[in-house]
Amino acid sequence: MPTTRITSAVASDLTTAMTDYSVDAMQTDGISDQKENTWTNQEWGQYLGYYKKIPELRAVIDAKSTWTVGKGFEADEVTTLLLNTIKGWGVDTFNTILENMIRTMQIGGDSFAEIIRDDEDNLINVKPLDPSTITIVVDSKGLIIRYEQNSKIMGKEVKKFKPDQIFHLSRNRVADEIHGISLIESLKEIILMRNEAMSDWKRVLHRNIDPLWIFHLDTDDPTEIAAFKAKHDAARGKGENMYIPKDVVVPELVSTAANATLNPQAWIDSLNNQFYQVSGVPQIILGGSAEFTEATAKIAYLAFQQTIEEDQLYIEEEVLSQLNLEIELSFPASLVNEMLSDQQKDGANSKNPQGFQENDTTAGRGQ
Repeated sequence: MPTTRITSAVASDLTTAMTDYSVDAMQTDGISDQKENTWTNQEWGQYLGYYKKIPELRAVIDAKSTWTVGKGFEADEVTTLLLNTIKGWGVDTFNTILENMIRTMQIGGDSFAEIIRDDEDNLINVKPLDPSTITIVVDSKGLIIRYEQNSKIMGKEVKKFKPDQIFHLSRNRVADEIHGISLIESLKEIILMRNEAMSDWKRVLHRNIDPLWIFHLDTDDPTEIAAFKAKHDAARGKGENMYIPKDVVVPELVSTAANATLNPQAWIDSLNNQFYQVSGVPQIILGGSAEFTEATAKIAYLAFQQTIEEDQLYIEEEVLSQLNLEIELSFPASLVNEMLSDQQKDGANSKNPQGFQENDTTAGRGQ
């Protein structure tokens, strides 16, 4: 017999058994000692799948691209006449080309379009390209020296472009990296957790209506078991009854107690909120009503406006830098004037710029 002395008790050591959450260190996809450094977006197909499959992600990215283009570009008469001749793939406008490139940049981190000029170096077209086929080539100093378009047809020669032949937008480039960062990169874990929770809960709800059964059959003959299975499945599929001789089959309902599972709604709602916070697009922009009051909705709207105007500035500067054209993108609808008007109504002045009332900033007294 083993000894059962209390002094034989030992304590556990979980310092090595349990792993704390950590984030791996990373390096930039920048230049190396090689004469030429290249980068091709190998994840484009997966990112595009996320965009086309996940409706809330698609809505967020579409909202970013639509609001950034806003009411369209404004420019002087000569520039406007020139850009109105840009047709992209044949039925584009310059506004839809910009919207396409912004959407593509949000999905994959980078977007590319071929700049087509005539013999006199006049701009005649800007044609969006497939990001998965474009390789960025930089020299040892980190400067772009060319772009290469890899054909989707095996054996076809690579097409090379000079830097001024490609209109290139890059999202949130970091340090010396030679590419942008996809919005999906920071959202995909949230997307996966949310859809897993919804898929699991869908199964739970389905089983409440169509529960599982176990049948204890008075036979071990595979042929008889298969015959009963076929009859029962056929009857159940049609919603019909089954009539079985007594004691031949003993049915057992597989059920879960009402409070045995957690309602995942709070978890799904939490993931929803985190998704929209990380994406930078308030739900109210997409027609949601997550904000509790008009004031919180206005603050969320104004915060969104700042990010969109920053994106608009980036696009305007890149059009000027790469296409040598000066345009201005207007924000669709600003609340700044309305909020200034509200402040005036609330008594805003030089000493009280926000228009706070005394009872807004002091604690009330009991009567």
